[in-house]
Amino acid sequence: MSDSSKNSPSKDDSAVIHTFDGIEEMNKRLPNWWLFTLYGAIAFSIGYWFYYAHSGLPISDGEKVELELARIEAAKMSSDLTIDDESLWQMSRNDTFVAAGEATYQSLCAACHLPSLRGKAESPVAIGPSLVDDEWTNGAAPVAVFKTVDEGVLAKGMPAWGPVIGTQKSAEVVAFILSYHEAP
Repeated sequence: MSDSSKNSPSKDDSAVIHTFDGIEEMNKRLPNWWLFTLYGAIAFSIGYWFYYAHSGLPISDGEKVELELARIEAAKMSSDLTIDDESLWQMSRNDTFVAAGEATYQSLCAACHLPSLRGKAESPVAIGPSLVDDEWTNGAAPVAVFKTVDEGVLAKGMPAWGPVIGTQKSAEVVAFILSYHEAP
C-alpha cells in the first residue's frame, strides 16, 4: 500500500465536503462524548440562568452585604451596650437584634403574651397584656419597657427577667417588641 492510499479517504468514509491547503474536511458525525458535553453545558447554563436570574431563591449580593452590615452594627451595639431610648430604637431597626430578641421572646414571653404579642387582646386565657397596641401599663418609652422586662412587675405577675437572661438578652427582647412600633 502506498503512502497516498493511507491519506486518502477510504470507501467507507463519507464524501469530502471541503478541501483547503491540503486538508480534507470529511462529513463525519461528532463523537458522542463531545455531543454529551455540549448538550450538558447547554442544560447546565439554562438551569443556572433560571436559578440565579428568575427563581428568587438565592440571596443576592446586595442582600448579603446588608445582612453582614447589620451583623457588624449589632456586634458594635452589643459591645457598647447603652440603654437609652435612642439606642433601643436603633436596636429595634436592626434585623440581627430583632431576630435574637424574637427567639428569646418565643421561648420565655410567648407563654403569657402569646406568640402574636397580642396577649389578653387576642385571647382571654392569656395572662399578659398586648405588646403591640398603644396602651402601656408601665410606660411606653423604650427605657420603661426595658425596665419592665429587666426588673419585672411582681404585683402584676411579670417576673424580673434581667437576672435570668442578662442585660443583652433583655435589650434584644425590647428591640423585638419595639420593632412592631413606629419610632417617634
